[in-house]
Amino acid sequence: MFEKVLIANRGEIALRVLRACNELGISTVAVHSTADADAMHVRLADESVCIGPPPATQSYLDIPAIMAACEITGADAVHPGYGFLSENAKFAEILEEHNITFIGPTSDHIKIMGDKITAKKTAEELGIPVVPGSDGGVKDVEEAFKVAADIGYPLIVKATAGGGGRGMKLAKTEADLAEAVQTAQTEAASAFGNPEVYLEKYLTLPRHIEIQVLGDGKGNAVHLGERDCSLQRRHQKVWEEAPSPALNATQREEIGEICADAMRKLKYRGAGTIEFLYENGEFYFIEMNTRLQVEHPVTEFVTGVDLVNEQIRVASGAGMSVTQDDIKITGHAIECRINAENPDTFIPSPGKIELYHPPGGLGVRVDSGVYAGYRIPPYYDSLIGKLIVSGSNRTETMMRLRRSLNEFVIEGIETTIPLFSDLLNNQDIANGAYDIHWLEKYLADR
Repeated sequence: MFEKVLIANRGEIALRVLRACNELGISTVAVHSTADADAMHVRLADESVCIGPPPATQSYLDIPAIMAACEITGADAVHPGYGFLSENAKFAEILEEHNITFIGPTSDHIKIMGDKITAKKTAEELGIPVVPGSDGGVKDVEEAFKVAADIGYPLIVKATAGGGGRGMKLAKTEADLAEAVQTAQTEAASAFGNPEVYLEKYLTLPRHIEIQVLGDGKGNAVHLGERDCSLQRRHQKVWEEAPSPALNATQREEIGEICADAMRKLKYRGAGTIEFLYENGEFYFIEMNTRLQVEHPVTEFVTGVDLVNEQIRVASGAGMSVTQDDIKITGHAIECRINAENPDTFIPSPGKIELYHPPGGLGVRVDSGVYAGYRIPPYYDSLIGKLIVSGSNRTETMMRLRRSLNEFVIEGIETTIPLFSDLLNNQDIANGAYDIHWLEKYLADR
């Protein structure tokens, strides 16, 4: 097992990793920008190192600064959390070259799944069902028209190196396609430094279903069921639950085993998530995230498996503590992402938290790094915490979520807590009858 882990992240995920390390008896190092000097994970870590000013490019994305922190503290492993450098293959390679363990997949696997076209081809070769689309990138509008004639409309133009909805444009008809391709290419070049785009069939009313996988890097892998992440705003997940209200046990086991088998063939190491669009009983691969997901706690609730603990075990060479036969899906869990935003306009609301009182009780978990008196900086993602609740079934979980939201007090800033209270009063949400477009329609109509 590792002696000292440097946590190359901030906020609630840094605290989540720190707690896992503490439970394993591993010393921790927190790195932070000057804006995060008073962060909870910095206060609780065994050591802390300031790595730069507030802008992420000069701190949390500054690889030389993080490597210097590793050298100063003698850390023998780095946990990247999610976001920032968690899917940066070059960072993983540099750590490997310095005999520091990257708690995640190999750099080769990060590269494969980090390029959308390569990822889709690899998934197809591994037996994972994919969305009909172009065979690789399209270089110009003329080629896009030829591909579109085979795929049919509507279709979506996506950046090869995309993420977070950037470089993604919908073309409902042939008349839309030229502008969609050109706009997506421009956005992709600006956001990712790579203008390449590809085309995929656009599914009308799909759900977003993702499968959690875990591998030991030696050919052993398991799946831990699915999460339904269909409630999204601007391609960003807002509410996640497990298991999905749309799947039955047979479907869950079939797609789960397809994913686990693919990871065995790939000899994948660590935690990962294979994401699908699901419509009319069919699954279509869209991407694989080679890291821990924001929504991992719902899977932990319904399986009883500590995913961060497993990440650390696998990276240390200790292997997984579970087999597929050990993993049972029990009960239901829902996660709400609490953001420092106005619940109506979604304008960020940084500032000082005057009063903070999280909910508690059976089946309630709050992953957050904030506290009363903490000042939310304006430089980063607005996520300040996650409320995760579980129950024996979905109805009980929804009731517990309602109670927990009523208990949750955050004063001094605006948050999205009222949005979730509103959603719980909607019959579609109560019935689990929603798709990836539902939330944006709801927000537009209210």
